[in-house]
Amino acid sequence: MNLAARVITELFQPTVTVALLLLFSPAVEPGFPGTAWFGAVAVLFVCVLPLAAVVLLVRLGKVTDHHVSDRRQRAPVLAMAAVSLLAGLCLLLAIDAPRSVIAMMLATVGGVAVLAVISLFWKISGHAGSIAFATAVAVLTLGAPWSPVLLLIPAVCWSRVVLRAHTVAQVVAGAVVGGGVTTLLWWLLLELTVRRA
Repeated sequence: MNLAARVITELFQPTVTVALLLLFSPAVEPGFPGTAWFGAVAVLFVCVLPLAAVVLLVRLGKVTDHHVSDRRQRAPVLAMAAVSLLAGLCLLLAIDAPRSVIAMMLATVGGVAVLAVISLFWKISGHAGSIAFATAVAVLTLGAPWSPVLLLIPAVCWSRVVLRAHTVAQVVAGAVVGGGVTTLLWWLLLELTVRRA
């Protein structure tokens, strides 16, 4: 059971799920797949650079693991991720990236900010928040036939509880608060930028 939980936790960690969302984000506008490289630039700033920094911090002994399991270590790591996100956002705005990519980046910044604030006093689950966000976006973008991907939410939540990384309350809150806030932000931003352009 622990092996299955570890596999699920690694396969659907926030870096992976958010990277897939960012790569897919230009697809909702004309010009895709020619605009896919904008999604790749976003992945660099949202996922690759923050993960590389966390891996370096783990090797230096400043952070316990790449999931940043110790809540006390989360605030500075999330702040660093937010700086990288904002730098990427500025670059994407400067190179006139598709509005759908900007909407996805802004929603991610909002979600990270919410989780960062909560993490200051409680170990809310980023895994649950990111998988809830990713699956909700998949269903909202691709339609009802994609609804079975929503089953990934309880699977990821289960894996985090089995591994004793979070309590049931922390994964439920991560899915509801993290996933709900980020999805709502994404939808509102997409409505304001892409669909009304």
